Amino acid sequence: MPIKNISYSLNSRLKKTDYHCSMNQNICILLGSNLGDARTQLDQAIHLLELNGVAVLKKSSIYKTAAWGKQDQPEFLNQVLLCASECSAEQVLEICLNTEQAMGRIRTEKWEARIIDIDILLFDEQVIQLPNLQVPHPFLPQRRFSLVPLAELIPNFQHPILKQPIHQLLENCPDKLEVSKLV
Repeated sequence: MPIKNISYSLNSRLKKTDYHCSMNQNICILLGSNLGDARTQLDQAIHLLELNGVAVLKKSSIYKTAAWGKQDQPEFLNQVLLCASECSAEQVLEICLNTEQAMGRIRTEKWEARIIDIDILLFDEQVIQLPNLQVPHPFLPQRRFSLVPLAELIPNFQHPILKQPIHQLLENCPDKLEVSKLV
């Protein structure tokens, strides 16, 4: 079934692409924002993802988190989405990158402040090692800001490589940066 081309009135910069998808894959996506109205940015990203064949089945609470990697920047709002799509992992990545670009994200420096950041954390139980896509996300076990909302949604899901449930990865996470539940 063809998915609608993105035509979101708030931002028409998203490259229009036809994706032919029907729902069946479980995907966990992390959203993050620390510039502008971060809560609105998260909502806009969800809307754009859904317009392009990534159905949001469940959302975690929104968490206020300290910046990771480069800490001299504003705190982030983060949220994990449990999604479904028949699109391939590469297509979902393209949808995520196009959504970031449409929302005004410009990549200049690693771990910089950003309007929106969209990461694929898990794609079913698949292990994907491509030059531009690694799933499960390689930093997942070291990032409390990813594990806390992920554990809210799927605490017993077993990491496809580490063979440990998400709640155990969270318990053993070396990252001690603050993660506070907002809603």
